[in-house]
Amino acid sequence: MKTIDYYSIHVEQFIQVTLNVDMEDLYQPFLESLPTNAHILDLGCGSGRDTLAFINKGYIVDAIDYSEVLVKKSSELTGVNVRNQSFYELDDNDQYDGVWACASLLHCDRNRLPDVLKRILNALRRGGVCYMSFKYGSTDREKDGRSFTDLNEVQSQDLLEQFLNVEILKQWITVDKRPDRDEKWLNILWKKQC
Repeated sequence: MKTIDYYSIHVEQFIQVTLNVDMEDLYQPFLESLPTNAHILDLGCGSGRDTLAFINKGYIVDAIDYSEVLVKKSSELTGVNVRNQSFYELDDNDQYDGVWACASLLHCDRNRLPDVLKRILNALRRGGVCYMSFKYGSTDREKDGRSFTDLNEVQSQDLLEQFLNVEILKQWITVDKRPDRDEKWLNILWKKQC
């Protein structure tokens, strides 16, 4: 089974366990780095939870997801015309004040992460910020039919050093907010300099 198939088969269960998770602690450092009325891209929007939260806070939000069934569900929830697109295909240029990649890039092949991050940076305006989160670890693994690229501080630094126009605003570890999970997450906030 491919990762994309997992979301098609388990869509209702995925939405049920993620839709109502309180994300305010993660939103805060991202949103406080954005201008008023910022234009945000929710990259890998899943259920649409974060897209809806940002809209309700007054932001302009575009959203994409690679899963056709999640595109349909998130469009219904948010009223946004969510694009069915892979982060490998992201080709926006100088368009967003912020890119929110919460628990999405963890499905990116490790060897393709630099290219995807370059695409994200191209999509950001100067001074734009990108939030991303990965399960904390150092391995590439498969679990329940999904592929994961875990990340730790050393690997994050290695990625950062591949780009001249980026500074790290914040990097921190959190514990999964879902009640039945105790996994750790590496949260990363980058700012595009030019």
